[in-house]
Amino acid sequence: MTAAPTDPLHAELLALAHEAGRRAGELLRDGRPADLAVAATKSSPIDVVTEMDIAAEKLITGLIAERRPDDGVLGEEGSSSAGTSGVRWVIDPLDGTVNYLYGLPTWAVSIAAEQDGETVAGVVVAPMRGETYHAVRGGGAWATGAWEGERALSCRSAAPLDQALVSTGFNYVAEVRAAQAEIARRLIPLVRDIRRGGSAAIDLCDVAAGRLDGYFERGLHPWDRAAGDLIAREAGAVTGGRPGQAPSGELAIAATPAVFEPLQKLLAEFGA
Repeated sequence: MTAAPTDPLHAELLALAHEAGRRAGELLRDGRPADLAVAATKSSPIDVVTEMDIAAEKLITGLIAERRPDDGVLGEEGSSSAGTSGVRWVIDPLDGTVNYLYGLPTWAVSIAAEQDGETVAGVVVAPMRGETYHAVRGGGAWATGAWEGERALSCRSAAPLDQALVSTGFNYVAEVRAAQAEIARRLIPLVRDIRRGGSAAIDLCDVAAGRLDGYFERGLHPWDRAAGDLIAREAGAVTGGRPGQAPSGELAIAATPAVFEPLQKLLAEFGA
């Protein structure tokens, strides 16, 4: 069983993230219309915002406003408020929007809570997998799924880079995608293989669960990685960005301790 958070505030934040994530996940899973429409565009015409994406964020932010009205919010679909409590919620109501639009199962709801600028609780709900991942700072990473009860997550044991299964993602702006494709081309001969799932939150949780040895991507926003980054770190993974830097929009990496440094070094060499 998971260890209960020792900080009452962190326990409260985790419980609220679980409830909001579960309800948003059910809305997205059960309410997906057959004639799903594109409500707007993001960085390019390929990167879509669906009606359900917006509805899920409204559900999450509405619940937070009801339970903790003084908290701040940063949401992918435009919700933004500073708050006065020192707590800020970082929300991706539908990570893997294109997968969702096409009926592919790799999408998730990602909700993180920050206290004084540091992520202290994170929940990622993957409804089509039937899995939920969560972590509280200092409390390890845990998941529920098809197995009985909660399972402690742990990243894979040491393996050299040439035996590593690594995931990545691609931006929706053509010029950026071209540069990312060149980096992937150079990396493929040096690792076991590369995957591209389409959801940063799930990729980070798969590193935590030992399903991937590493993950990297350029162009992530805070809401893409906030919850998943905490879950990966609490499962024993190392996360970072460019050498000496934290994960950022420039580069985000999560990997086993054995894979992280050589992967980071190669990405720097390749100009990631």
